Amino acid sequence: MSSIHPTAIVDAQARIDPSATIGPYAVIGPHVTIGAGTTVGPHCVIEGHTTIGRDNRIFQFASLGAQPQDKKYADEPTELRIGDRNTIREFCTFNTGTTQDRGVTSIGDDNWIMAYVHIAHDCRVGNQATMANNTTLAGHVEVGDWATVGGLTGVLQRMRIGAHTMVGFSSHVGKDIPPYMVVDGNPLAVRGVNLVGLRRRDFSDQRISAIREMHKLLYRQGLTLEQARAAIQQLPAAYPEAAQDVALMDAFLASSAAGIAR
Repeated sequence: MSSIHPTAIVDAQARIDPSATIGPYAVIGPHVTIGAGTTVGPHCVIEGHTTIGRDNRIFQFASLGAQPQDKKYADEPTELRIGDRNTIREFCTFNTGTTQDRGVTSIGDDNWIMAYVHIAHDCRVGNQATMANNTTLAGHVEVGDWATVGGLTGVLQRMRIGAHTMVGFSSHVGKDIPPYMVVDGNPLAVRGVNLVGLRRRDFSDQRISAIREMHKLLYRQGLTLEQARAAIQQLPAAYPEAAQDVALMDAFLASSAAGIAR
């Protein structure tokens, strides 16, 4: 049997793995699935069509799977999906998706999500991301792998935060942030390359050199975005180890609908 505190209210239709733990006064709805080893703290509310994977730590007073804060929502059975080994701190609020998008809000694996973080409908958070206290994601936002978002940062609808980025404290994200960059401020400004993060993740010197060259082409040479993209596409000839990094950057730039922070 799973460890369910006697004061918790768990719907009989909820699917709780026997190794999961449900704390005092938690409320678990009928369409919720909670995987092995996941712990749910006191006073959490998990509702909606919500699927939570293995070995997550969900701290007290979190609200997961509530209806999206979207006036067009008409009680459709949209979803929230949370992967494995995530840390979700106090008072976080994650909403389900909407039919105007793919109908799913998704959080990947191994993310570190601090207190009072809001993840709105249809957001996509990758793996190994860090979001500090009071980070707020509006609807349809995408956060790439290994991104770090500083506290009190607001992200507008449909913005994208690229992989391996660092967003400084109390920033206003109203443009897409290309991978590997450090940004902050209101208005948002690119400050350089996330060298600390890349070195912590054992990027080779050649890969870091290529990423620094991409930064120069985008921000220091006075090139148009198309000119910078064309030059970036040539970098693997000089930096073969960075071919995947160049491909990631080029794909991000090519698909930016909102324009990038520059």
